[in-house]
Amino acid sequence: MMIAAICFLLFLVYTGLLLFYWSAWKSIPDAEAPPDEYEFATKVTVLVPARNEANNILNCIHSILRQSYPESLLEILVIDDHSTDNTAALVQSFTNNNVKLLSLKETVHSQVINSYKKKAIETGIGLSKGNLIVTTDADCVVPVNWLKTIVYYYEKKKPVFIAAPVAIDNKNNFIEIFQSLDFLTLQGITGASVFRKIHSMCNGANLAYEKKVFHEVGGFSGIDAIASGDDMMLMHKIYKKYPAKVSFLKAREAIVQTKAQETLTSFFQQRIRWASKADKYDDKRIFFVLLVVYMFNVCLMIMPFIAAAGNYSVSMGAFQLSLFNFWLLLLCFKTIIELLFLIPVAIFFNRLYLLWWFPLMQPFHIVYTVVAGWLGKFGAYQWKGRNVK
Repeated sequence: MMIAAICFLLFLVYTGLLLFYWSAWKSIPDAEAPPDEYEFATKVTVLVPARNEANNILNCIHSILRQSYPESLLEILVIDDHSTDNTAALVQSFTNNNVKLLSLKETVHSQVINSYKKKAIETGIGLSKGNLIVTTDADCVVPVNWLKTIVYYYEKKKPVFIAAPVAIDNKNNFIEIFQSLDFLTLQGITGASVFRKIHSMCNGANLAYEKKVFHEVGGFSGIDAIASGDDMMLMHKIYKKYPAKVSFLKAREAIVQTKAQETLTSFFQQRIRWASKADKYDDKRIFFVLLVVYMFNVCLMIMPFIAAAGNYSVSMGAFQLSLFNFWLLLLCFKTIIELLFLIPVAIFFNRLYLLWWFPLMQPFHIVYTVVAGWLGKFGAYQWKGRNVK
């Protein structure tokens, strides 16, 4: 029947994509560690946009201050985005001269804007002293050799934009394990797609780019009305100008740990926010990938309901399968292909132990993909106490 034929065709395309990503991920060379005697020359500004992050900001800043990178070449700018808690006071409590607080309230005044995070980053870049801008989020913790690894790669390879790895620091509960597995998939695709230069993906929790290049492409001009996309949309603007100089840094020493969303509601709000920019990407290559993934999951979600409504069968050469058994077969093959892709990614992120949970998460992941994708396109979401359409 038609639904089975469509779903099988989408499965073949989906399988081809994952096998391509699997091969690409395994082909990414591991970044070299800097020699002990290496002398760095790049002035770095780390930007940390923050809104109501009193529970996280201290750990974030402390982890940046513990960097093995030369202190004389480091500047940390925390941009407070109208926090209503004591985020600003906690940042001001640091006596280290490298840590500075900027207030977005004093910059935008009563100006109405739709993307406060882009404005925060733009404000930080405008006041930065560094040549290399490195961004992370206020709920992240960075490893001690984070900047050393990024800057050594930058000085040796000469990229203008670096996407670097991010992992979720999960607890052993369902919602956080689910997020960690979902995030592993996204990170694997990020590394593979950037390395093979087939489409633009990255995460703003761990990025580095040249300040002069940010200004060359007009910063967030043209995408500043879109609430999300401070990472991937900027990446594509830079990619269009410097396609050979956009890189993925595959280095364990550069993995940033970010906090999982603690509730199902906050998790969905985050993913709806991410999905809301899907049809706004200038990079249409990624839109095709997202469309294939979304339609495949839609088919997988509705097929068992169609099977339950009637006695439908699917012909496979000499074999006849009920529609429900055909659905189960596709689900099994989907799980196997995804596990094949995830195993080397999970090994890199030291999350191999999570893969035991992966088959159990399949039904939930299908439903979440369809619902979050739909609401991202046609709904609204709330983020950091703001309602966004």
